[in-house]
Amino acid sequence: MLRVFLLRSVLIALPFVVWFVWAEYAKRTGRPMGATPWAWLATASAVLFGLSLLFMVVFQSDNRGEVYVPAEVTEGGRVAPGRFEEKETPAP
Repeated sequence: MLRVFLLRSVLIALPFVVWFVWAEYAKRTGRPMGATPWAWLATASAVLFGLSLLFMVVFQSDNRGEVYVPAEVTEGGRVAPGRFEEKETPAP
């Protein structure tokens, strides 16, 4: 979950970072700079965020045919993580 949050945070920040790095480079090379395009940067961030949600829906594995087995404490005090297992179909 933290990985997904960090990935989306990077995608939101990416247009701003690229703009400010380019603006700093332009100032050092003597190019004239206009105002910061806040609306365009926010829109680019929103588009990247939306695309990340779309890719998650398209490429995330489907577990509808499986049963969730919750985490459990095994002998020796170790915790076995939760997992999905195939549904058992009754024999005819």
